[in-house]
Amino acid sequence: MQKPLRPGINPHNADIRAKKIFAEALNPEFGFYYTVKKTLYRKKTAYQEVELVDTDEFGKVLLLDGITQLGEKTEFCYHEPMVHPALCSHPKPESVLIIGGGDGCLLREVLRYPSVKRVDLAELDGEVVEFASKQLRKLNGNSFADRRLSVSIVDGREYARNHPAEFDVVIMDMTDPFGPSRMLYTRDFFRIVRQTLRNESGVFTMHSESPVTRPKAFACINRTLGSVFEKVNLLYTYIQMYGALWSIAVCSPSIDISTISTNRVDRQLKKYGITDLKAYNGAIHRSMQTPFPFVEKILQKPSRIITDSRPDFPDDFIS
Repeated sequence: MQKPLRPGINPHNADIRAKKIFAEALNPEFGFYYTVKKTLYRKKTAYQEVELVDTDEFGKVLLLDGITQLGEKTEFCYHEPMVHPALCSHPKPESVLIIGGGDGCLLREVLRYPSVKRVDLAELDGEVVEFASKQLRKLNGNSFADRRLSVSIVDGREYARNHPAEFDVVIMDMTDPFGPSRMLYTRDFFRIVRQTLRNESGVFTMHSESPVTRPKAFACINRTLGSVFEKVNLLYTYIQMYGALWSIAVCSPSIDISTISTNRVDRQLKKYGITDLKAYNGAIHRSMQTPFPFVEKILQKPSRIITDSRPDFPDDFIS
């Protein structure tokens, strides 16, 4: 997804022309850019290239294989909606599995809940966890030091298969469905995830791509989730560090987060002592579930279920 760092986006803007530009494609015809001051860290692991850059717009930015994962300035726009709707909707979240999320920011939000007694983090690339636990402590709140946490350096699919009926909430924070990650977006995998839930009140959350930049992938993911979970609710939010309107799917055998009132969400946050959130409260819980009419039409169009035997999406553009 990374295009070469190059000078000049607007030939008439001398300030931009003099800076180093990081450009990222979101589909073959569209993308975004931001200016980079310097590279702070770069290493090729067994699985991917890990890079940390200092930028003018976002502060520190973590890149994996040249794809923006998190930007220091606005990372909460992604991590808060990925965690709090699920944990506020569950009757009493005590055990949580995070698949991926090696930067520790989702972990930071999960650990804010005093009811949570156990968090398992399954991350394939141990070097990402090692890097984040040392270099991103300010960003992730030193969450890797929490005694409730158990980190396993393992394929997330394998870990989920080996831990049935253990978790109240499962959160998947994976890279986009290209390459090896695509096998974590199939119906076969979602069935494994469902089996990890302790009971019918369990909740599974994942990002489900952008309805703007990859509408076919967005539709396929949500149809696939709907073939496994009785309740699938979508949250929509603009995420600046991803350059587009984004979607998050909150799934459950029985919990329908659309029935959770604004007052209940605010009461839950107060009960757990969670304050100072920047991108989530009771009113936002409701508003994020309102789709644009054009998004509703995308979901109404025919789309296929993604399976292990056919894991590629119709709008894949990276080989």
